[in-house]
Amino acid sequence: MTNRTPSASQAAGLSQTIAAGLPYLRRHARALTGNQTTGDRYAAATLEAILADPSTFDTEISPRLALFRTFHAIWSSAGAPISEIDSSSLERRAQLHLSGLTKDSREALLLSTIEGFDSHELGQVLQTTADEAAQLVQTAMIEMEKSMRGAVMIIEDEAFIAMDIESIVTGMGHRVTGIARTHAGAISLGAKDRPDLILADIKLADNSSGIDAVRDLLATLGAVPVIFITAFPDRLLTGSRPEPTFLIGKPFTDEQVRSAVSQAMFFASTETLQHALN
Repeated sequence: MTNRTPSASQAAGLSQTIAAGLPYLRRHARALTGNQTTGDRYAAATLEAILADPSTFDTEISPRLALFRTFHAIWSSAGAPISEIDSSSLERRAQLHLSGLTKDSREALLLSTIEGFDSHELGQVLQTTADEAAQLVQTAMIEMEKSMRGAVMIIEDEAFIAMDIESIVTGMGHRVTGIARTHAGAISLGAKDRPDLILADIKLADNSSGIDAVRDLLATLGAVPVIFITAFPDRLLTGSRPEPTFLIGKPFTDEQVRSAVSQAMFFASTETLQHALN
């Protein structure tokens, strides 16, 4: 029997090769599961599987594609399981709802719009054709956007970007509660009209932190899903502190925002989500 256990030098080489892609794999896994702990567990399992059996890491494709392909194989073989959370929670109910979507469509949507894979790359990760991968993306977008509507708060200090986000969100059928440019403005807006979802920039007009504004909002509003938008996503994907489940880099595309909004709405602990899943 062949010994698949890699040598110390092989393990070190593999670790170095895939290290650059790990933060983005963790982002994908968290968005897929709706939970940082569960997502990170799957990302870690992917790394462990590759180190235990290097043959699972396809050297014929780019390291990033090979990493995501291995993750997808593990995720699929596990049956895209529901997070180990309170069975009565809306998050679990949301994941149950998601399990009814067309097979692989949600994964394809995330990989395309958030991670930036084209149809050919999607086919390599999902081990299907480029045409079939593109169709999965379209199917997921249609299914998810039809599933629910909600109220969205935008925290963004750049007027044109804020208007662009507002146009995308309202075009999806959601209602925008308002646009806040500062920490104080966000707190005031949240008190007047409770959102089902928050879209927040990191740096605001008064040099305050969008992260601090969101933290203060959640202390009052309770569990509301958040999508952070930043020109420097790497700075929030360090693994050294709690990280956002949904993170979009600047510049962003309409598809990235639409995908993240649809994803985040599924994990909202709000009456809007509860009504949609009943």
